[in-house]
Amino acid sequence: MTTTGADHATAFTGPWWWSRWRSAVLDGALALVSALECGAEGVPFARDAGIPASAGIVFGVLAGSVLLLRRKWPIAVVLVSIAITPAQMGFLMGIVGLYTLAAAELPRRIIVALSGMTFLGTLIVTFVRVRQSMARGDLTLGDWFVPFAALATSLGLTAPPVLLGLYAGARRRLMESLRERADSLERELQLLAERAEERAEWARGEERTRIAREMHDVVAHRVSLMVVHAAALQAVARKDPEKAVKNAALVGDMGRQALTELREMLGVLRSGDGTRRPTASPASASPGASASSGSSVPSASVPLAAVGVAAAVAASRVAEEEGPWLSELEELIGQSAAAGMAVDLSVEGDARSYAAAVEQTAYRVVQEALTNVHKHAAGAKTHVRLAHRVAEIAMQVENEPPPEPASAASARLPSGGNGLLGMRERVLGLGGVFVSGPTDAGGFRVSAVIPAA
Repeated sequence: MTTTGADHATAFTGPWWWSRWRSAVLDGALALVSALECGAEGVPFARDAGIPASAGIVFGVLAGSVLLLRRKWPIAVVLVSIAITPAQMGFLMGIVGLYTLAAAELPRRIIVALSGMTFLGTLIVTFVRVRQSMARGDLTLGDWFVPFAALATSLGLTAPPVLLGLYAGARRRLMESLRERADSLERELQLLAERAEERAEWARGEERTRIAREMHDVVAHRVSLMVVHAAALQAVARKDPEKAVKNAALVGDMGRQALTELREMLGVLRSGDGTRRPTASPASASPGASASSGSSVPSASVPLAAVGVAAAVAASRVAEEEGPWLSELEELIGQSAAAGMAVDLSVEGDARSYAAAVEQTAYRVVQEALTNVHKHAAGAKTHVRLAHRVAEIAMQVENEPPPEPASAASARLPSGGNGLLGMRERVLGLGGVFVSGPTDAGGFRVSAVIPAA
C-alpha cells in the first residue's frame, strides 16, 4: 500500500525533532545502551588516566548520552565519538553516528571527511594499542599483525555503517521521490477526472440542446400548420363543408406525420443503438394499433430520462442519415401554401448535393422561418430565396406585413422564443452566418449563409 504525501505529512506527531514516537523511543534506547557502554569503559580509562573511577564513569555516561542527538546533529555525534576514540570508548556511538551521518541529507564532502577522520583515528588508536600489547608480551604474533589488526579494525568499524547509511539514505530519497510522483499523479488524475466530468456535463448539455432542437423542428412546424388549418376549419365549417372536409383531412395527415416522426425519434432514444424501430405507416395503422405501438416498450429499454450521450448522438446520426433534404423544400412550401400562406420560391444557381448536416440545416432554417410567419404574420406574403454558390449555400425568408394583424391571434399559436435561437445554433455550428430582424417595410427577414464544405 502506497503512502501518499498527505499521510506522510500527518505522520509527524513525535516529540521535539522526532517525526514519530517510535523514532524517539529507538534513539532513547540506543542512547541508554551507549551511555552504559561508555560508563563501563570509563573505569579502565580512569585507571589509566589516574583519576577517580566515578569521574571516568560520569564522563563515559555523558559522552555516550550524546547519541540521543543523532537525528538532530549527526555531525556533533560523530565528532564526539572521534574525540573519545583514544579513550577506547563509544564503539556503538561511532557506528550508529556514522550510519546516521551517511544517511542524512548532508554534502558528500562532509560525510567523506568525517568518515576519514573516524577511520584514521580508529587506525591510530588500534595500531598503538596492539603494539603496546605485543610489547608487554600479551601477543606473540609477528610484526605483520600490528598493521593488519589496525587496518581490519578500522575498516570493520567504519566501512559497514557508512555504506549501509548511504544505501538507506538513497532508498529514503527514492521513496520520497516516488511518493511525490504518486502524489503528483494522483493530483493529475483528479484534475483529469474533473475535466472529464466537465466535458461529459458539457456534452450532455449539448446533446440535450440538440435533442430539444430536433424535437422542436419535428413537431413545431407541423403542429403550427395543424392549428392554422383547424382555425380555418372552424371558420368555414358551416359556410363551405367541402373545404372544411379538405382542411380536416390535411390536419389529420399532418398530425399523423408529426406522430410518426416523434415516435421514430423516441424509438432511437429508447433503444440507444442507432437503429430506428419499425413503425407502422400512419395511413394504414388503425387507432388500436397506434395505441398499442405507442405503449409497447421492451423491458430492456432505457427510460428517456436516463438516456446518455451515446443515445443522443445515435439519434442525431439517424436524423442526419434520413433527412430532411433540400429536394423536399417545394413540398414544405406547398404545405404552407395549402394552409393559406401566399409564398413563392426562387432558386439561383445550379442545384447540387451537399453534406447531410448542411442540407438539413438549410431545410430547417426555411421551415422554422415559415413557422414563424404562421405564428406572427398569418396571411402575409412570403418570399423564399435559395442561392447555390461556389463555396456556400444562402437562404432568405422574408415576409411582408400581415394584412390583418389580428389574424395571428385568432389562431392562438404559442411561441416559446426557441425558433430563432435554434436556427442560429445550427448555422453557427457549421461555421455559417445567421441574421434575423424586422424590415423597413414592417415585415421580418431571416437570412443564413452556410459553407458548402
